[in-house]
Amino acid sequence: MIKYNKNLLEVPNDLRLPSILNISAKQEASIFFIVVAIFIAGILLFNVFSQKAQAKLAYGTWEEALNEEKLTMMGKNSLMPVLSPAGPEFSVAREITVVITAYSSTPEQTDDTPFITASGKTTKDGIIANNYLPFGTKIKIPELYGEKVFVVEDRMSWKKGNYHFDIWFPSYQEAKNFGVKRAVIEILEG
Repeated sequence: MIKYNKNLLEVPNDLRLPSILNISAKQEASIFFIVVAIFIAGILLFNVFSQKAQAKLAYGTWEEALNEEKLTMMGKNSLMPVLSPAGPEFSVAREITVVITAYSSTPEQTDDTPFITASGKTTKDGIIANNYLPFGTKIKIPELYGEKVFVVEDRMSWKKGNYHFDIWFPSYQEAKNFGVKRAVIEILEG
């Protein structure tokens, strides 16, 4: 059985930071936390700058890539490439005329989990609700949104018909301002 030897595990007092710099144990702990914080900040900054350098190599400048929607900023320190869901791999399978309204994540307009869609996804820009199309179906509304692609990830009240779509908006006022519109949608496949 190995016995614990306190003398072998401890740093000799004359080599400890407080004795070298004439500081207290509290000051030693403060210095330790400052060094750790600087180290973490350095890692985060390196991550941001290396992503921006990679973006510059691939797209010219990272600002241009953000403006052209080739990259998106995730949080405050991460760049992610954007793959266009409406690229050449998608084609229009069908066009139908529908009624389009809007909703937001307010208790009056949703169930008891207002920021979770019926498919289990978190609400975000580009989410649309419909009772007919399967979850994950991609659609475009060219008359209103041009080439923007929406994804069916939510359901509506059973009272709404199959030809009624509800676009998610981040605020109640934006949803209210959208109103009710009649438009042709393109159901995408591929």
